[in-house]
Amino acid sequence: MAGYTLSALEADLRSYTEVDSNVFTGALLGRFIENAEYRIMRDCPIDADRKAQIGNLVANQSTINAPAGCLFVRGMQVYTSTSVTTGANTWLEKKDRTYLQEFIPAETDTGAPKYYAMFGGATGTTDTTSGRMMVAPVPDANYAFKVHFNAKPTSLVTDTSGTYISLYFPAGLLYACLIEAYGFLKGPMDMLTLYENRYKQELEKFAAEQIGRRRRDDYTDGTIRIPIQSPNP
Repeated sequence: MAGYTLSALEADLRSYTEVDSNVFTGALLGRFIENAEYRIMRDCPIDADRKAQIGNLVANQSTINAPAGCLFVRGMQVYTSTSVTTGANTWLEKKDRTYLQEFIPAETDTGAPKYYAMFGGATGTTDTTSGRMMVAPVPDANYAFKVHFNAKPTSLVTDTSGTYISLYFPAGLLYACLIEAYGFLKGPMDMLTLYENRYKQELEKFAAEQIGRRRRDDYTDGTIRIPIQSPNP
């Protein structure tokens, strides 16, 4: 299946459901698409949503803004200098915020950070105080850091020419949207069940690629071999 632009997906949704634009307006289909994208995002975290952000910790300050649109942090590095291009780096251990507050009962407990925690939620397209990250001990210098995280992907509703999901997982996106559409239409249930099953089938193949094949290589993991049963002599 070829990848989707927004207009092509809207046309297919109206065609599959046999509902015209008087009912399935662009705004309504946009909601279906966004809901489908959120479902895919949570069902299968993908490499295309992986991001990294570089910054500097501030001496005597235990918190920083979480990266914009951050869903979850995969890891955090802190460097021994003020630049990620120089000095050694250490991967911090992720802990709960309560652990860090017990570890540093006072903001005067400074040193090179060893732990980090998240709290709040990151919203919008810029770093804001709605999402925060805390490190412990409190930095005693302006250490450089790099945060590795998964971000909320850009929607096809916004990037109308195509997104990673619409171009590389078009069947899954179509079926996920049709589930939303038939839920809105309140049936028929056999069609809703059909597209739910088709979505799950496509998701299984997509997940095998994203969190299977993309996480391994032939050199370190060996070539995947499928055993073939030989007939008994």
